[in-house]
Amino acid sequence: MKAHTKWLTAPLAAGLSAALLSGCGTEQGAGADGAGGTVRVGMSDEILATDPAAGYDPGSWLLFNNVFQSLLAFPKGASVPEPEAAEKCGFAAGSKVYRCTLRPGLKFSNGNPLTSEDVKFSFERTLKIGAPSGPTPLLSTIDRIETPDERTVVFHLKVPDATFPSKIASGAGSIVDHREYPADALRTDGKAVGSGPYKLDSFGETEAVFSPNPGYQGTAKPKNGGVTLKLYQGDRTALSRAFGAGEIDVAYRGLAADDIATLEESASTGDQGVEVVQGSSAEVQHLVFNMKDPVAGKLAVRKAIAHLVDREALVEDVYKSTATPLYSIVPAGIAGHNTAFYDTYGTPDAAKARKALRDGGVTAKVKLTLWSTPSRYGPATDQELKAIAGQLNASGLFDADVKSVPFEQYEKDIAAGKYGVYVKGWVPDYPDADNFTGPFFGEGNVLGNHYENATVTGTLIPKTSAVADRAATAAEFGRIQDLVADEVPFLPLWQGKQYAVARGQITGLEWTLDASTVFRFWEIRKG
Repeated sequence: MKAHTKWLTAPLAAGLSAALLSGCGTEQGAGADGAGGTVRVGMSDEILATDPAAGYDPGSWLLFNNVFQSLLAFPKGASVPEPEAAEKCGFAAGSKVYRCTLRPGLKFSNGNPLTSEDVKFSFERTLKIGAPSGPTPLLSTIDRIETPDERTVVFHLKVPDATFPSKIASGAGSIVDHREYPADALRTDGKAVGSGPYKLDSFGETEAVFSPNPGYQGTAKPKNGGVTLKLYQGDRTALSRAFGAGEIDVAYRGLAADDIATLEESASTGDQGVEVVQGSSAEVQHLVFNMKDPVAGKLAVRKAIAHLVDREALVEDVYKSTATPLYSIVPAGIAGHNTAFYDTYGTPDAAKARKALRDGGVTAKVKLTLWSTPSRYGPATDQELKAIAGQLNASGLFDADVKSVPFEQYEKDIAAGKYGVYVKGWVPDYPDADNFTGPFFGEGNVLGNHYENATVTGTLIPKTSAVADRAATAAEFGRIQDLVADEVPFLPLWQGKQYAVARGQITGLEWTLDASTVFRFWEIRKG
């Protein structure tokens, strides 16, 4: 897992309501193409890579999920992958051998046939290149790949890995044409050749243009004539202005909590032809503790903080109910979720926090700095951390302040162990409890907090990885969540919701916003 690419932004970021409520502007092209017209989508996320071996960020995976096929894919609203480029797949030998049979007659958008050779090439290429910003960690259990014939692929795994189908259904499983991509180097021309429902016609810093792939064979059925993706490179103000001026039909990723709340409550929204679409999400945020820090490394301090943080207030006051309180490391809606932190600490209680400190031998007021980085997680992050500091200080037990730095410096300082308490968010690669547990434990974990638990890494996670029936892992994942609540290496804060704002005759957005985090171009219809 690559922490510097897969960590999410705040659930919603700055500034749409002024543009929206000051007037709609002109709806350029809205409805002009009629049913199945080209949809203009804007987002503040960047697309950091067009080569699947290099990308491990939300923007890049949005491109991969629409341009490339994987053997499996997540159907809309589902958390269990089903065959896509494959006709069928299944485990053998105790979750250590995974065999897939390809659909007959698959072709890339350039007309070249897609065979088992391309599948083998794609996975081996990603592993061989091992790009620092790529998805290699998701494929780490692959030992070798066999291709008995043109339609059969057999993965031999190093260890039992029941989550392997979910991993290869993600952007990490994108299949590329072996004739178009070098085996030992990344493609750098900004082009992409896949077999997915869309072709990438052009790509630049500010715009990516997609059109339906006429040779596509799979489960998706495009409902539009193409998608023009406007990229605002983190400039959320520009995104809001573009939507307010009618330059885009849909604003996705980069919307402010205040704006969403205003739009949802405004009786005039419908009259403006603006619709707010809400979907489920498994994006989460944690307050992280450096276990080697002289202050945050004390269990008594961490437990006291767990007794004081008021998630309900954070969600309501800072995020305007565009997120929900999170009481465990596995979010709601993911099999295996429990409420370990609520069960252990209950509602905020200063008396219990004081007792936790005194029982741990801490008698003086605890001086603490909370570190934030709005340049990555959105401007509301500073406000959120200040609210948490205020909650801690109101107890009389803490003297907490907040410091905010740019993301590049933030990541360097975390790696150097300079922060005792800091914030991290997480976008799941696949909707399974494994993706909310395994990456957070042991040496080199994605939190960078030096937390290790031998029971978790040596027993519980390996046990869950061997169980193909994911519902049968609830006890083990429950134990992991309970251990984290007891030891508090990090404190779950909130679980996000997904939003998109649309104007004009746009339908189908509800099928693009679910826990799989797959933004499905093909479900969006204009006209």
